[in-house]
Amino acid sequence: MGIPVFILAGLLVHFVFLVSIFDIYFSSPLVHGMTPQQTPLPPPAKRLVLFVADGLRADSLYELDGNNTSHAPYLRGILENNGSWGISHTRVPTESRPGHVALIAGFYEDVSAVAKGWKENPVEFDSVFNESKYTWSWGSPDILPMFAKGATGDHVYTFCYTAESEDFGAQDASKLDTWVFDHVKSFFNSSRSNQTLFSALNEEKVVLFMHLLGIDTNGHAHRPNSREYKENIRKVDEGVKEIASMLESFYGNDGKTAFILTSDHGMTDWGSHGAGHPSETLTPLIVWGAGVNYPQKVTSQFFEDNFLKEWKLENLKRLDVNQADIAPLMASLIGVPFPLNSVGTLPLEYLNNSAHFKAESMFTNAVQVLEQFKVSLCKTLINLALEGLSYYHTYDRLFLGLSIAMGFVGWTTYVILVIVKTHTNLTKTVQSSNKSLPSHSLLYGFTFVGMMITFFLLIQTSPWTYYIYCLLPVPVWYAVMRELHVIQNLTANLRSLPISQSLGFILISILGIEILVFSFFYRATLTVGLLVFAGWPVITQLWVQAKTTTLIWTVLCALLAVFPLMPVVGREPNIPLVIAAGLLTLLISGFSLASSCKSENKYRNNEDMKVHFYQMLSIALSTYVVSNTHNSLKNKQGLPVFNQIISWTTLVSSSVLPLLSPTFLFQRLFSILLSLMATYLLLSTGYEALFPLVLSGLMFVWIHMEQEALQHYGLSLKPKLAVFNFAYATDITQFRQLHLDDIRRSFFFVFFIVTAFFGTGNIASVNSFDPASVYCFLTVFSPFMMGGLLVLKVVIPFVLVSCAFEAVQVTTQLSSKSLFLIVLVISDIMALVSCCCTFSSNKVKQRALISHYVLVMSLTIFMMLMNGLAQLLTTKRLDLSRRTKHHAT
Repeated sequence: MGIPVFILAGLLVHFVFLVSIFDIYFSSPLVHGMTPQQTPLPPPAKRLVLFVADGLRADSLYELDGNNTSHAPYLRGILENNGSWGISHTRVPTESRPGHVALIAGFYEDVSAVAKGWKENPVEFDSVFNESKYTWSWGSPDILPMFAKGATGDHVYTFCYTAESEDFGAQDASKLDTWVFDHVKSFFNSSRSNQTLFSALNEEKVVLFMHLLGIDTNGHAHRPNSREYKENIRKVDEGVKEIASMLESFYGNDGKTAFILTSDHGMTDWGSHGAGHPSETLTPLIVWGAGVNYPQKVTSQFFEDNFLKEWKLENLKRLDVNQADIAPLMASLIGVPFPLNSVGTLPLEYLNNSAHFKAESMFTNAVQVLEQFKVSLCKTLINLALEGLSYYHTYDRLFLGLSIAMGFVGWTTYVILVIVKTHTNLTKTVQSSNKSLPSHSLLYGFTFVGMMITFFLLIQTSPWTYYIYCLLPVPVWYAVMRELHVIQNLTANLRSLPISQSLGFILISILGIEILVFSFFYRATLTVGLLVFAGWPVITQLWVQAKTTTLIWTVLCALLAVFPLMPVVGREPNIPLVIAAGLLTLLISGFSLASSCKSENKYRNNEDMKVHFYQMLSIALSTYVVSNTHNSLKNKQGLPVFNQIISWTTLVSSSVLPLLSPTFLFQRLFSILLSLMATYLLLSTGYEALFPLVLSGLMFVWIHMEQEALQHYGLSLKPKLAVFNFAYATDITQFRQLHLDDIRRSFFFVFFIVTAFFGTGNIASVNSFDPASVYCFLTVFSPFMMGGLLVLKVVIPFVLVSCAFEAVQVTTQLSSKSLFLIVLVISDIMALVSCCCTFSSNKVKQRALISHYVLVMSLTIFMMLMNGLAQLLTTKRLDLSRRTKHHAT
């Protein structure tokens, strides 16, 4: 199998492994074929008003300030005197769309919605709005249309502001909420002169929905503890008060209006959401009006948290619910059918319903007991039905999981055999007398197995993706068995090794893999690994022949080890550190330029100097843009257009400028660093701006250390790195075979890749979506554009490590693919361990393990793509003029 075909097959196989996890663990929560169910008794309310304050944390609403004053005095008065209250517990992902679907439709979001940015409906679903007689809604164009789109008939109406209004850099994001309140008032005023609208508003089963995005926008821009966030809560409180008063007046105080105020998700202290931190999953719920219980006084109540005491609400009964429980509560209040796919349980303690009969005490007591018994029986039935539904959705999980695991083991085994067969001498030193199975027997046998699997899946009427997952191991294992003679020769060779040496190698390998896997759970593991790396030259006696290089290596390893111990990026913005990183980069590049001029480097010419000057200018401009943009947003003056133009220009040019620089090893690597650093500065908010500098410094020293190791083991003479040219590395006609130390080199690369990913906690920026990193490029909400920029920020350290690894491969006289095959084996073993760990009965732990499996698979695919990108960035050059070519010596 040729190298390009092998890489393509590898990408395809790993893509299947990655996608399989969603079929194994995630299926659509929607079940079809039911008929609507509703309570036959007359409802207590004719209309329902739903306020959803996007991004509002429970503690932000309920807590009192230093003067024992609430940020929302009207709502505080409601929960103390007129209604019921509690905490609504949301689920991951804590994003706007999944939260609203749970609130209004009563089920937890179909995972496939992430592919549409949590905006559109991957499948249509039923909701309280759909079951209502009329629904009028006001707010964000990201939320309202999805409920109108899936509604049957033409009775769900939306009024949205423009998408451009959702600007994180705006002077006052609370204007989004003011827009909603103003348009609701205008709407009701206009109905007095529109008889058709007036009649519709006075119908039963009416829903009025107000989506209030200002709090979320201010939280992202200024953080939840900011004055802007708290002031927005106060404005929402005033707006709710005005709307409630207006509606009571409009309907003549008929007592038939029910009100609900809640939130779709909370927000972390550093202004992000999406994960499962309590500040993201705990949201407020206040219900009042028709059919709702009044505050219930209690002397004591027990909750695991200490919120009641902090909020001074110990004497008012707290009624917690799951977010999906709010949908049946709304349906019950206005008498519409429960949404078809709702998995919520009606929170009875929020309802204020009288007994069916007022007769003799014994008969009334019997009826009450009977009603309670029916309620308990229904709750038991609901739980049993949910268990059955869970079993239905997870029926094929073990079967599919084992199929994928078989594919993983087979693929990893095959890659190992390819390495042994084509890049080592292990199978050439032993002549085995064993014979391989006839090829036609193997083919017939595996064909029969494939037919049996296909027949089984046909009987089960399985979806087409199941055929891919279950049949993939068949050709993989067929390829393995065709190399049976390699396995036999390898086994005979390994038997000749001392048992202690074999066991030591296995134990070290297991320890290394475990360190890599643990780093996905605990970032501090990377610190431990880097400190071990710092002592590597001492353990192997390399320091004896390279004392200065060893000292620099140890210092840089120790410096890089600090980053995984730092708080996750985005929590504590520190623009001065970003500016300092920019100035330090300028200082280093200036020193490099001065050294080059002083040595009269014959490999540089005027065109090369111009490229270097332009890269330094990009660094200087990026540093200025970061500082100026931060000050502009801080003063609520928005994102300056000049800064935005510079940012996008820098981003585009950063991918081209390295290709204009010389292809000599250190010149090209340094050019790549400067270009990417200019973009990285624009995407930085704090200490992470220093990360690429320290990482790149370690990568430069790593290249030197590998030369020392090469000489230490007598594998090759040291090439002159100063004049080594990437463009002519392919001129090497004789690549050496792999050595045991090359496994260590590959492990270093994987470890550095993981460090590049988790070193600054960048995954939190992607997962929890902190938009502060992209403010130099745009401030108007755009999930795909912002997400793409955040992914680019994560990828930049990948590129730096991958280019350094490319340098290590070619300078150690290895084929560009031989080391990478070992890397593939290491990453696949990591993925296999993560895949096996997902078979956990603990659902919370299982979700975390699944996310780590997805990360490992994504990293593997990324590394395969980065390998090609690194070759492009290091070997190719855009010649703007004819030059004299210099070969490496």
